[in-house]
Amino acid sequence: MALLAEELRAQLDNFNRSLQTAGQVIPADVLTGLEQISGKLDELKENVRKNEHERHNLQALAEIGQIVNSSLDLTTVLSEVIDTIIRLTGAERAFLMLHNDAGELQYKIARNWEQESLNKDDYEVSRTLINRVLEGGEAILTTNASEDPRFGAQESVVAYNLRSVLCVPLKVKGKLTGVIYADNKVREGLFTESDRALLSGFANQAAVALENARLFGAVQATLDEVTELKNLMEDVFASIASGVITSDVEDIITLCNKAAQTILSMTSEELIGSSLNDLLPKLSEELADQVAAAKRTDDQVTELEISPTLDGRGPVALSLKMTPLKSADEKSQGVTIVLDDLTEKRRLEAQRKLFERMVSPAVINQIDPNKVKLGGSLATITTLFADVRGFTAFSEEMDPESLVALLNLYFGAAVDSVLAEEGTIDKFQGDAIMAWFNHPVPQEDHTLRAARAALRFRDAVGEVRKNLEPKLHLSFGVGIHVGEALLGLIGTPQRLDYTAIGDSVNTAKRIQENAEPDQILVSAEAKVLLGKSVTLEAAEAIEAKGKKEPVEVFELVGLA
Repeated sequence: MALLAEELRAQLDNFNRSLQTAGQVIPADVLTGLEQISGKLDELKENVRKNEHERHNLQALAEIGQIVNSSLDLTTVLSEVIDTIIRLTGAERAFLMLHNDAGELQYKIARNWEQESLNKDDYEVSRTLINRVLEGGEAILTTNASEDPRFGAQESVVAYNLRSVLCVPLKVKGKLTGVIYADNKVREGLFTESDRALLSGFANQAAVALENARLFGAVQATLDEVTELKNLMEDVFASIASGVITSDVEDIITLCNKAAQTILSMTSEELIGSSLNDLLPKLSEELADQVAAAKRTDDQVTELEISPTLDGRGPVALSLKMTPLKSADEKSQGVTIVLDDLTEKRRLEAQRKLFERMVSPAVINQIDPNKVKLGGSLATITTLFADVRGFTAFSEEMDPESLVALLNLYFGAAVDSVLAEEGTIDKFQGDAIMAWFNHPVPQEDHTLRAARAALRFRDAVGEVRKNLEPKLHLSFGVGIHVGEALLGLIGTPQRLDYTAIGDSVNTAKRIQENAEPDQILVSAEAKVLLGKSVTLEAAEAIEAKGKKEPVEVFELVGLA
């Protein structure tokens, strides 16, 4: 339209000159009409220019909205907002400030026309102008701040030599969240009312985009925290030594940890999604009723021990706890089952009980596994030997299984007698048993303990015989001696014997070999330590193998 007006005016001027050359003139009324048309065309030209500028601004505003809403990253959105403001307005610098959680206004980003971030030393703005925008909630425009009566007297305006300044508020749902501040220190009258309207419209979009980015960042941070917490909980759950299984209200298994899979010898694929009612009978016939009762009464079932036989593991010992699974509002969500594998513990307990049949529990408690090493030390002990008389001939008349069962019956009486006096069972040698006292736990009356153990054994053998037919009656000879011996762990790291060796042990063995059936012989050294606590009778000295002189012995009759 502007181009058409200019062409029309040029053509009229050429036509008027042609008429003048030909001696003719345009009638006055025609000329007046043409001049009026020309004025209208100028007015139309100005309107077209304004409309074109408005269209450009609207197009720019639409593009801006698309740009700032294309990302949820707060840093990206801030940079796009500021760079777009500078490009549209021709500003030298632009700042975006937002309120923090404490309500204080903070610089979020500051850029120049070269799209470079400003240093804090370059944050030279009019705080008075900004505060007025915050207080009034309306945009403020000044074409020359130094001469503007509203701000010219302010120290910041004078000190920073501010010229064109435009500041608009950022609002989200009517709440003022910050401001956009743009200026130019060199040019006066840079910003127009059209720029203020444009920037105000843009600020509304920018505020929403910034709020969305902030909310997204907060949600992302919360999600990261939740993910981190979830990972932590999964790590903790996976590292729990106890097996954990959870099921929902329909008794479908929803969760199991690694320990539960190991204990049950099942994979997570086999467990998760399967019915608890299919698993429980494999563990114990009573568990289904226990789970149902726990869910019905909301009571916890604790320390229920079961001994199932599992595929892939065989017989096992398990401790089981069941707890109703509740939501935060106490609604039933299913049940939690905690399993502890007691198989190894029960095996060790059985081994300890077996060991306690050989060594007094008091002795076991004195042994520190961390300090066990090969070698031994000299100590004074009372050694006791007992063996079956006529065992070889007796064994020829019985089958091996019956013979071992009968021998164990008599040896059981011997073991109980020794352990009752806190002695140590060293070993079984065929039809003989060896024990000692006074090590590793010192016992002041160790010889008397050995004597009492022998008497207990003699009485116990008598009780055993009462329940057996005469042909199964066995007799024992017992020998007791006191002396120094080497005690300790003999063997290799793979196979150890806690035993006693030395001449005193051999002497006790020789005394026992010379005892008559059901006779208890003690050495002269033992007699000295026993004193008047027992009744002894003189016995014939024995010719012991390996001894140059006969060994003086006495028969133990009973306690004094």
